[in-house]
Amino acid sequence: MDRLKRISNFLGLKRSTVGMLGMVILVGMGERMAERFLPIYLMALGGGALSIGFLNGLDNLLSALYSFPGGYLSDRLGTKRALLVFNLMAMLGFLVVILIPAWQAVLVGAVFFLSWTAISLPATMDIVAKVLPMNKRTMGVSMHSLVRRIPMGLGPILGGLCIGVWGERNGVRLAFVAAFILAFVAAVLQQLLIEEQSPKKASSEQATAPEKNPLRLFRLMSPSLKRLLVSDILIRFCEQIPYAFVVVWSMKTIAAPVTALKFGILTSIEMATAMLIYIPVAYLADRSAKKPFVIITFVFFTLFPLFLLFCQSFTWLVLAFILRGLKEFGEPTRKALIMDLAPEDRKASMFGLYYLLRDVIVSVAAFGGAFLWMIAPGVNFLVAFSCGLLGTMAFALWGSDLSKDRLT
Repeated sequence: MDRLKRISNFLGLKRSTVGMLGMVILVGMGERMAERFLPIYLMALGGGALSIGFLNGLDNLLSALYSFPGGYLSDRLGTKRALLVFNLMAMLGFLVVILIPAWQAVLVGAVFFLSWTAISLPATMDIVAKVLPMNKRTMGVSMHSLVRRIPMGLGPILGGLCIGVWGERNGVRLAFVAAFILAFVAAVLQQLLIEEQSPKKASSEQATAPEKNPLRLFRLMSPSLKRLLVSDILIRFCEQIPYAFVVVWSMKTIAAPVTALKFGILTSIEMATAMLIYIPVAYLADRSAKKPFVIITFVFFTLFPLFLLFCQSFTWLVLAFILRGLKEFGEPTRKALIMDLAPEDRKASMFGLYYLLRDVIVSVAAFGGAFLWMIAPGVNFLVAFSCGLLGTMAFALWGSDLSKDRLT
């Protein structure tokens, strides 16, 4: 029992975090079975490159628009009730896609289910911040990132199998049926395990009303967090310009295109790579400065589109997706740094505001990625690489860390 308790403490596992992690696996598994193949599904339903670009832009835009109210609702309702609302929204979106096999309906349904990760992220980060001490937050965020990779790795394989057996149209629709069932089970699980912590109880000494005005909240954002935000925006340009077209590049464009199942395997390789580095990096980051870890992860973000440009077969794509997995090297550290730099009594709201500002701007890149792709895939990848280079240099020169005295 003592060994089990030590392992739980080392990994930052509490009852609420276990419930949160179970929810992330279940909802994420359904999402990744279906959502990863949405560009292929849109093409099968008659949608073109612009519909794919629109979906990716919509994803970023909604992620931005939902992240702030997600943080506000978490502060206002409490994380438990807020997460239930977010799960019901995702289930509604899945239902629309299941019942209406048209690419326009996919875009409508996406308004609801694309929101789940973004709208629930401030609430999940708030659970980590409230349940765990500061010197365990990177580990807590890393566990969240790690278990997220389980569905991100297995989901595309199961989705690829569905497409292999039932075809691109029926296979993806059946994957959405599975997503609906798993989201329902997750809603039950989170209500049983996550302990509600009311805002008043959480901040009994400095009880403050949740801030619903983004402009007033922005004034509370520290200069260090603003510099991280600017660099992060450029890095997300690098990620999102080619994001939706990675699957198209791999399955339709290169000299030796891969099957849906092989693309699922590539995604699993990416997730496995990320999972292998999370815990050791979290252990080190909780005991030292976070900035070097964030810089390294920005470098991996930057190199991926450049390397992908020269991949023309499954073998080279394996190496590219290992590189893509390595970009998660410092991602939990970056999220933990956001929570560290946010005001103690408004962490969920500030986290939501950070993502609101970042993703609203980045959504422009996602929409623009379609036009760059239509010029040439190489143009798309090289523009993405240039944005990553600027973001990495900006954070290396002007980014700052949390002072060591606040870590103890």
